[in-house]
Amino acid sequence: MLELTTLEPDASATQKTALSARAEDDSQQRKDKHLTREEIRKQIREVGVIPSIRLESAETAVFAAENVAAGGIPIVEIAATIPGSDQVIRDLTRRFPKLIVGAEVVAGLDEARRQLDAGAMFLTGPAFDPGVTGYCVEEKIVVIPGALTPTEVLFAHRAGADFVKVFPCSFVGGDRYIRALQAPLPQVPLIAAGGVTQGTAASFISAGAAAIGVGEDLIPRQAVRIKDGPWIRELAARFLNFVRQARAAME
Repeated sequence: MLELTTLEPDASATQKTALSARAEDDSQQRKDKHLTREEIRKQIREVGVIPSIRLESAETAVFAAENVAAGGIPIVEIAATIPGSDQVIRDLTRRFPKLIVGAEVVAGLDEARRQLDAGAMFLTGPAFDPGVTGYCVEEKIVVIPGALTPTEVLFAHRAGADFVKVFPCSFVGGDRYIRALQAPLPQVPLIAAGGVTQGTAASFISAGAAAIGVGEDLIPRQAVRIKDGPWIRELAARFLNFVRQARAAME
């Protein structure tokens, strides 16, 4: 770690060089440890649940991610609104190398690159950003942009999105809306997100969603506040079971 008090008059240039070297090192480590795009897509499909971690601090985000993983879900999405979200991603990828850590991106390509350099293995967003999606396709990084209307879903898919996150689907018809989208667009793998609950999780899978994105119903703020890891682990197991049962009923 740099000690600012020992730097000579050219400290600014030296510090920038050190930080640049660290960023390059993080980027190289990401490439060395990165699962392939196909492997990450396969994991998302098989697991069927992407926990969305949107909390007030880095500490609580790490706590939530650790317990979701302990409950059997090896995937998390770190929200862009978490203070120091890139550091959360860096900490998680170093502490839990088998965890597939994704990052929500809302501020464009610079933010996307920063999260990827921190170790993010896939990127998501609440809306379709052509620049971020195009960059990910070019770099062979899994990208899951958000969309709502059929036009937006089709644009995101044609741009090369691995999955399209229908957000916020619970407020525009829920599982019936997913089913309606899948009828004319069966080639588009959809992730239902925004208001998914224990009571609706299975119905989204039955309607044709490739996976579900789940927030507070999987990671209750009360559980985080009182540090109740077993509560989160139990909910993780439940959501996995909802997905398994819904898929089994479709066979």
